[in-house]
Amino acid sequence: MTMLQCSNISKSFEGKEILSGCSFHLEENEKCALVGNNGTGKSTLLKIIAGKLSADEGSVTLKSGASLGYLAQQEAVDTQNTIREELLLVKKELLDEEQELRRLEKDMKHVEGEALEAIMKRYAALNEHFERNNGYAVQSEVTGILKGLGFLEEEFDTRIHTLSGGQKTRVALGKLLLQNPSLILLDEPTNHLDLPSIEWLEGFLSGYRGTVLIVAHDRYFLDRIVNQVVEIENTHALSYKGNYTAFYEKKRQLRNAALKAYLNQQAEIRHQEEVIRKLKSFNREKSIKRAESREKLLEKTERLERPPEIDGEMKLSITPSIVSGKDVLSVTELSKSYPGSQLFSGISFDIRRGERVALIGMNGTGKTTMLKIITGSVMPDSGSFRLGTNVKVGYYDQEHQILHPEKTLFEEISDAYPDLTNTRIRNTLAAFLFYGDDVFKLVGALSGGERGRISLAKLMLGNANFLILDEPTNHLDITSKEVLENALNEYEGTVFYVSHDRYFINATATRILDLTGKTLTSYPGNYDYYAEKKAQLAEAEGSLLKKEDAGETQGKQDWLDQKAKLAEIRRNESALKKCESEIESLEGRLKEINALLSREEIATDLEQCTKLTEESAQVSEKLDECYARWEALGEAMSQ
Repeated sequence: MTMLQCSNISKSFEGKEILSGCSFHLEENEKCALVGNNGTGKSTLLKIIAGKLSADEGSVTLKSGASLGYLAQQEAVDTQNTIREELLLVKKELLDEEQELRRLEKDMKHVEGEALEAIMKRYAALNEHFERNNGYAVQSEVTGILKGLGFLEEEFDTRIHTLSGGQKTRVALGKLLLQNPSLILLDEPTNHLDLPSIEWLEGFLSGYRGTVLIVAHDRYFLDRIVNQVVEIENTHALSYKGNYTAFYEKKRQLRNAALKAYLNQQAEIRHQEEVIRKLKSFNREKSIKRAESREKLLEKTERLERPPEIDGEMKLSITPSIVSGKDVLSVTELSKSYPGSQLFSGISFDIRRGERVALIGMNGTGKTTMLKIITGSVMPDSGSFRLGTNVKVGYYDQEHQILHPEKTLFEEISDAYPDLTNTRIRNTLAAFLFYGDDVFKLVGALSGGERGRISLAKLMLGNANFLILDEPTNHLDITSKEVLENALNEYEGTVFYVSHDRYFINATATRILDLTGKTLTSYPGNYDYYAEKKAQLAEAEGSLLKKEDAGETQGKQDWLDQKAKLAEIRRNESALKKCESEIESLEGRLKEINALLSREEIATDLEQCTKLTEESAQVSEKLDECYARWEALGEAMSQ
């Protein structure tokens, strides 16, 4: 049955059309994503559906008797209540019923006869309603939602007016989820959540017995929840079945088909124009009439427009002017505390040339602090770090990018890099979605996402060969994220970044550093690999703990087997990392030997030539052994 019907919704602001004839519907229990570039009207459409804004034309129809809950961007709760008290307000009716039930129980002890019968009748009806609405689970339901959204139990009695803006937004989200409406409208619900809270919200919404319409730029989140996507593009809405990845693939197919039709028509137009030109060149009455007839037919042809580029597929290749040494960053026993809070202790890790390393972890674990230590803006309590040979750092902190509001985008780039040609500047700006006259916009007039894009463009044009990025996808729409992903994957330097965007991490990371429990764990590969290995470790450790708690004696051998398996997983991960390092070193030496053998003065020196040839054979043999060991380790870890 249809839960929501939007019919021909149109909306303009100050003469500019934002939405035009937008129509779609959602069925009961359907989970739908509303997507589109920044400024296309997604939030406007949600406000119209929620009744917060009126449409110029069209209608919104909600199923009879259905309830609606809406969470706007940056919506926050600000009261003198504690966090727990504020959420319990949502269940006030049930809590009042519980108090009345307790009062009726006391009254029963002091009356008899008809009075007792009347109380018992009222008690039975009230208790039936209370149980049907899950009244006995209210406290545990509130606790579950607050913990899921990242609040610690000791924070439940914190006064809301003392919280940060992000925490207040999480309280507002908790209240909405607790209301259990028939239709939930969420505008960027993951903005103030860390990874564990986002994963909890995924599970909550996936199993939610209601309809959900979400505006979000978190593609991993959308892939795991939605079964329909509505895209707003050029003021119109178009529906696609499936999750975000299915939508993107279908859109690409439709664009390719439209492009093929456009190119075929252009070829036919050129053919007809050539025929017309030749007919006219004969300069005979009959041929001229035939040419005129073809011209009239050509004029009546409805010309197809060239479909826009799929921006996420654009390529930007940035090559640093200086190549760094193989060892880019070495961190040794790094520790940092603030009054009342130790962030991390004894952290050590290395980053090598060409790696794209993602630093992940819950909010408050010290990820941004670690980046600031490496860039020199914060001092560690103990430990050290060392940058490698010829390493030049480029740092992106979205809150502190130096941009000049009075300059145009073109001037912002050309003034920073006066040696760049106009064509190179325009191509770079186009890669970050600034086309045509966009390059003459003033920086001061840009949105947060646009400022982020121009900052990233400046950073990647610099001579840095080691990019350090703090939440680079914040405030970027999906298309902008895809452009950045392609840019980083084409980048020929090294990248170290903090992000909570799992889709972005999955698309770009070659290694993940997980900062949890004040320590760091390294996982080779992207986010999917990390999640798989994390689940395996949790399962193995959970199984061990169960056996320990039960105090089993009969299953002692199984317990030992599990322990050995867990140790083997960790040993294999360490061995794989060492093997990859050894392979890189041997391959590098082999290239050096080949380069030396190609030099004329060595090729004619028999002793030197023989020595290098023998070493080449030895290195090749070791390399073959390493490849075999690497394959074996990979097979072992995949089982």
